[in-house]
Amino acid sequence: MKSGISFSLVLLLSQVVVGDEADRIARLEKIADHALEQPTLNTSPLPDYDYDKLDYGMTIGIDRTPGGRLWACWVAGGDSPKAFFVLATSDDNGENWSKPRLVIDTHSPDLPMDRSTLVGNLWTDPLGRLWLFFDQSMQMFDGRGGVWATVCANPDADAPEWSKPTRIWHGVTLNKPTVLSNGEWMLPISLDERGGLHEFKGCFRDLDPLRGANVFVSKDQGTTWTRRGMANFPNPDWHEHMIVERQDGTLWMLARTRKGIMESTSTDVGVTWSQPTLSQIKHPVARFHIRRLASGRLLLIKHGDQIGTHTGREQLSAWLSEDDGKTWKGGLVLDERKGISYPDGFQAPDGTLFISYDRNRAKDGEILLARFTEEDVLAKKLVSKSSRLKILISKPLAKRDLKEKTK
Repeated sequence: MKSGISFSLVLLLSQVVVGDEADRIARLEKIADHALEQPTLNTSPLPDYDYDKLDYGMTIGIDRTPGGRLWACWVAGGDSPKAFFVLATSDDNGENWSKPRLVIDTHSPDLPMDRSTLVGNLWTDPLGRLWLFFDQSMQMFDGRGGVWATVCANPDADAPEWSKPTRIWHGVTLNKPTVLSNGEWMLPISLDERGGLHEFKGCFRDLDPLRGANVFVSKDQGTTWTRRGMANFPNPDWHEHMIVERQDGTLWMLARTRKGIMESTSTDVGVTWSQPTLSQIKHPVARFHIRRLASGRLLLIKHGDQIGTHTGREQLSAWLSEDDGKTWKGGLVLDERKGISYPDGFQAPDGTLFISYDRNRAKDGEILLARFTEEDVLAKKLVSKSSRLKILISKPLAKRDLKEKTK
């Protein structure tokens, strides 16, 4: 009898625990629905978001408009639920930068918890329109998140106009789309394989079959996006995957994992992907950058002055490949210092390469720019007259001012 009573008590307690867990999940998933609300763009962010109000800087992306204007985007608030986006422009090839011109800050005192905008990118499409991709999630990641996009058809104008943001899918995007040879646009979207973080652990289990390094495709110049396939990586981190179309038509995906860069290949335009393998490119658990250049070469930005080594988030370097990533030449060090990370960039019509990155996000919060050429990369030093390194895009001033006032 005693054992029977004990079993009944255990069963009852387990049902209570299961019931409590189900209630917790239901409550949090309802809170996460706030991330489905359409964000508002702040196109007049001054003075509330001027540099003297900012105290953090993590680079997101950079691109060039048809008229030659540069747009840069970075995260303010922190690599945390306090994150929001800030955008600025340069009309002189990155030498000088405007004050913040656009802010996406979806925090509100009316919400039960923080709603963050943490990752995304800028991309100028073949039609000359400037896209801003960004995520929206409750806290760091609520298990579902969401990739949003706003498009600017006149990014060179004095008063650029942005479309109302539209939600593409779940997850997050950190890298630019790839325009395939068949005309399709392929967008990498990561739905974290680890699921919801922190208090959102266990939420949205129905999405588990879709968790991985997804690829979405648009056949109508970005009007609609359709999920095509997905690669799954062991020991996944944030994926931050990038896709290159090789000369033979196969797609090469590189992704961030806790073991470093891993890679996968698709021979059916992204429907299925090969079993991932470790890359010869040795890199810390951090973002990298790889793109096809007009010359046909591949550009790679990584940490370390050798392809097969690195010493952490320092020594950001540029490399070129003429055989679709089998071998690499160059090794131009863009910034030798510690605490640098998250490269993103583009190639201008004249062949000049532009790479943005950040330095000491929480302490210095600098967003920086490297401007160089393929000749510089191969020479491992600047040989082009217009090339320049460590150009300052932005620096938050709030912490510095606070320290100066308390001296």
